[in-house]
Amino acid sequence: MNLRILSTDFSICKIKNLKDVNFEDEFVFIGKTDEEISLVCSEKYVPQEYIECDNGWKGFRIEGVLDFSLVGILAKISGILAENEISIFAVSTYNTDYILLKADKFDKAVEILKKADYIFK
Repeated sequence: MNLRILSTDFSICKIKNLKDVNFEDEFVFIGKTDEEISLVCSEKYVPQEYIECDNGWKGFRIEGVLDFSLVGILAKISGILAENEISIFAVSTYNTDYILLKADKFDKAVEILKKADYIFK
């Protein structure tokens, strides 16, 4: 399976509202529930008013469009990383999945996944 490393440095935030989100950012992931609004964005576009924010994330995406009938892709990747004590923050879109890892664990994660026959581009 092919994985593409993203050059963006990400932040994961809990925000007060959507008004300061820069939707021109190349990557904007929003999750809204009755308890919170979560935002994943480029570090350079973190809204000024946030509740909590964690910087220093790197990521990769699973290449191609994943059919909804496919099973276990994210589970396999997260399982391999969990076995090596590397936690992830996963985001799914209609087309594919994105895996974010703390920057200090990123290179180790890539090497582990390469050994498990994942191909990085």
